[in-house]
Amino acid sequence: MRLDKYLKVTRLIKRRTVANEACDAGRIYVNDKPARASYDVKVGDIIEIRLGQTPLKARVLSVSEYATKENASEQYEII
Repeated sequence: MRLDKYLKVTRLIKRRTVANEACDAGRIYVNDKPARASYDVKVGDIIEIRLGQTPLKARVLSVSEYATKENASEQYEII
């Protein structure tokens, strides 16, 4: 799954366009490297989001095309 779609599905970022723009601006890192929106997310990846004052790090636990509000947070683990 694309990185921008994963961020939207898991609700780490509210909109896919915002996730896409954050990737283009170099604010999203995967495994300590700047990532493009088209990056293919895999289980075990460490995603770092540097949008606000405090960076957010999350480990990918599962990748699913769809997620409900209740189970979206089960796809990642905050580090």
